[in-house]
Amino acid sequence: MKKVIINCFAILFFIQISHSQSVQFGIKAGANYANVTGSKINTNAIVNYHAGIVAKIGLTKGLSFQPELLYTTQGASYETALADYKNELGYIVIPAMLQIHLSKSITLDMGPQVGFLLNEKNNFDVQKSNTFDASANAGLGLKITNSIFAQARYCVGLTKLQPNSDIKNNVVQLSLGILF
Repeated sequence: MKKVIINCFAILFFIQISHSQSVQFGIKAGANYANVTGSKINTNAIVNYHAGIVAKIGLTKGLSFQPELLYTTQGASYETALADYKNELGYIVIPAMLQIHLSKSITLDMGPQVGFLLNEKNNFDVQKSNTFDASANAGLGLKITNSIFAQARYCVGLTKLQPNSDIKNNVVQLSLGILF
């Protein structure tokens, strides 16, 4: 995990050198509406949060790249005949979003995301979750001012949460951010 994070920062550094006029750094935070697919038990979404750092790198007039490093909580609550249980998973995620500028203030965002499990508050499953998670993301961005932005994103899980199940993460994210 250290190598992946170090490599991402190294790539950001070299891109910044080559495009020094078109790189901005910032922070973002927001709410997650998370659930899982593939469960044989009824699940309900849980509301949690995400927060972290972003970089916006201008590639061309209508295209930019936004790598991020976020802490995010995902999971679901499970309904059984006896009780309801909540499974919260805390990840460090690295989304790599390509932004297509539809207008001066609206972007179409899409790209992959990798995540590394840091902690698990698991009141239900006896199996531990996999420590790696991959997703495909798509959403919209709104430039409110030159430095303030809002984003809505849907993250579709591509990897199984547990070795012997078909359960995958799915998350809707709403974010606000500031670029410096």
